Amino acid sequence: MTLNSLARKYEPRKVPETKVATSAMIASLAAEGYDTVAAPFGHALVDCARKDERIVGLSADLSKYTDLHIFAQAMPDRFYQMGMAEQVLISAAAGLAREGFIPFATTYAVFASRRAYDFIAMAIAEENLPAKIICALPGLTTGYGPSHQATEDLAIFRGLPNMTIIDPCDADDIADMVPQIAAHPGPVYARLLRGKVPSVLRRHKPDYRFQLGRAQMIRDGRDVLVISTGLMTMRALDAATALAGDKVDVGVLHVPTIKPLDVETIAAEAAKGGRLVVTAENHTVIGGLGEAVAGALLTRGIAPRFRMIGLPDEFLEAGALPTLHDMYGLSVNKVAERIRGWL
Repeated sequence: MTLNSLARKYEPRKVPETKVATSAMIASLAAEGYDTVAAPFGHALVDCARKDERIVGLSADLSKYTDLHIFAQAMPDRFYQMGMAEQVLISAAAGLAREGFIPFATTYAVFASRRAYDFIAMAIAEENLPAKIICALPGLTTGYGPSHQATEDLAIFRGLPNMTIIDPCDADDIADMVPQIAAHPGPVYARLLRGKVPSVLRRHKPDYRFQLGRAQMIRDGRDVLVISTGLMTMRALDAATALAGDKVDVGVLHVPTIKPLDVETIAAEAAKGGRLVVTAENHTVIGGLGEAVAGALLTRGIAPRFRMIGLPDEFLEAGALPTLHDMYGLSVNKVAERIRGWL
């Protein structure tokens, strides 16, 4: 590193002005008006493991922060604490999978996608083993800066053969996905919302049930179609409610499975009428849902008015989550504001 580059590294970064306070680090997601479920992943995994003795849990010293401590307390003889060594975590999961187990390995998304990628590629994906990699702090769900913000994890894993990728919206998605990915014969990478997770989808669509590989319309709309994934489906639904007051009718298509992408459903909905099509994701606009949807539509000759809501191609700031979500356009108000501006 040169003296000039060293000086640049420690220069204060320019932060866009915002009216939202940044006085505290806030670990939970704003989900006003929704009931919450405590540790849905941990409880769902225990329920699933009681029916299948092949299921085991592993963590890289983060069981408390990935809700795997629920599993560890219920089934201590099937839980493995691997310490702060993600490469060892993944290698152990691969070995257990080879021996006929169904390992659920948990860590933070940044550590799986950046630190352990080669081990995931060579030991799990290439061998098409049924290891499940479940990762907390996806995208902008922590205020602790670039070291913990996995803003590019979907792009990294989308290019990996054999890998199924899931970005659940809420507690309902998480609880429903666990038995389905346990039954899936290949590897899975799933983003995880932890702690007190809102129950969103069945509030808007009571008969909603997660289906691996399927996108589902949560609400229809004649003016705009938002194709969203993860927590941005919650934000899209809330923005649609706000925009209804302006006589703007917004439909929301929830896409919890990023790979394989449900191209048929997405194409069918995007081809309807003259709606503005907007993708929304808690991920960089590079290589995520937006680009996947754009590519799928164009190769089928479908070219609607198209916009993307996502994180910028840059390392993000640290701060309180409401501040950051407002700053980077993921808040309900910012989503609604951008849609209004595009119409």
